[in-house]
Amino acid sequence: MLRPAGLLLGLVLLTCAVALSLSVGTHHVPLGQVWDGLTLGAVGKNETIVHDLRLPRTLIGVAVGTALGLAGAVMQTLTRNPLADPGLLGVNAGASAAVVTAISLLGVRSFSGYLWFAVAGAAVAAVLVNSLAGSRSATPVRLALAGTAVSAALSGYVNGLQLLDLEALDRMRDWDVGSLAGRNGDLLLEAAPLLLTGTVLALALARPLNAMALGDDSARSLGAHPGRTRVLSVASVTLLCGGSTAVCGPIGFIGLMVPHAVRPFTGPDTRWLFPYCALYSPVLLLVSDVAGRVVAPPSEVQVGIVTALLGGVLFIHLVQRRRVVQL
Repeated sequence: MLRPAGLLLGLVLLTCAVALSLSVGTHHVPLGQVWDGLTLGAVGKNETIVHDLRLPRTLIGVAVGTALGLAGAVMQTLTRNPLADPGLLGVNAGASAAVVTAISLLGVRSFSGYLWFAVAGAAVAAVLVNSLAGSRSATPVRLALAGTAVSAALSGYVNGLQLLDLEALDRMRDWDVGSLAGRNGDLLLEAAPLLLTGTVLALALARPLNAMALGDDSARSLGAHPGRTRVLSVASVTLLCGGSTAVCGPIGFIGLMVPHAVRPFTGPDTRWLFPYCALYSPVLLLVSDVAGRVVAPPSEVQVGIVTALLGGVLFIHLVQRRRVVQL
């Protein structure tokens, strides 16, 4: 009964976070006018703010938060690494490097054009980090070190291209930090097929990933296919990270924080862990986004900076624990 109650609580908190995101900002909008903006459209200043600006931003926050939370949970389960995160393992850096290459060297200007570059970059980075860490023999420490090395190299590449191309620097400045501001609904519509496919695939992999936690031989005896499960898991993470990074830029630590926060309630069972992450991750992202709006008015702090501050504290705590080994 506690696990279903936790999902219900997550749904309630997500509803509250959505309402908060639509109402709170540099210009406060009463909840009554938020409802009018959702149902009546842009009929006044406050309703226009809600309908045209905050609603797309909030919907993108829900979709991207879900994607990053699920990607982190899949990566931690697949690698048995409690430090696995799309940012820490270089996946976001790979997507960023591919996007800046498309903009600076290939002249790509449309979102639909560099969306696929982000997905391809995420896939290449994931495969590269896993190979450097030793694939099946990879340990949590080796994966973290390989991810850090790849992320540093790709970040240097991105910074170098931006310095050489001022137009690319201008286009990438807000995107590279990780932000929900200034995004419109068209971006979400174009990325939705990738995010939806990745989400469905991740949830469908919950049972075989559970079996693989017992070892490959035990998983085969239970009817799972370890090789296929690994490939599909990497595909899911690539779609989720590539799509979300293309829309909002690299937002780190969501995939690290939420699985750790909910695992005391779900246990190691991924059939519960994944739905919990899908509900609580957008809550964290939306609340972080609202905090960034109000912490330094009239300016905003990008949500990627807020999540990095929160995640950095958690990461230090996890590293200092004695038993940061395999999950």
